[in-house]
Amino acid sequence: MLRITPFSVSTDWAGQTLPLFACAIPAGFPSPADDHLDAPINLHEMLFDHPASTFLARVSGDSMMGAGIRHDDIIAVDRALQPQDGSIVVAVLDGEHTVKRLRRLGDQTWLEPDNPRYPIIRLSEGRSLVIFGVVTHVIHSFRQKARPVPGPAKPRKRP
Repeated sequence: MLRITPFSVSTDWAGQTLPLFACAIPAGFPSPADDHLDAPINLHEMLFDHPASTFLARVSGDSMMGAGIRHDDIIAVDRALQPQDGSIVVAVLDGEHTVKRLRRLGDQTWLEPDNPRYPIIRLSEGRSLVIFGVVTHVIHSFRQKARPVPGPAKPRKRP
């Protein structure tokens, strides 16, 4: 199960802006440089539709790699959004936090990882599931120190 470490959202930088290039930067073939800057953007406004109900959390684990959420990334989670089928959510399952894709079909609900190494978590009677919020953004750095990624828990042998 992924471990979630919450951060508080500071509003100290809410009014600060960063410069934004007027042209998109191609990820395919290079194009001639464009020296023009567009209007600056405010990351607070861009990332947080509902600042009072949004928090940041650091992710531990690799069960959501297929969705672009990696070990040690920071996710923005909005508690004001209604989770839909297919939403990536922070859920509390039987008292433990996890990040998974919420799936619903009829009266069935399950949590789905985005890494084939991890099993789908089917909800059965007696299990407790609370959706804590919907993941809206992920922030990851390309300049992090290498830290080991915890793998899936090994099944315990039953006596």
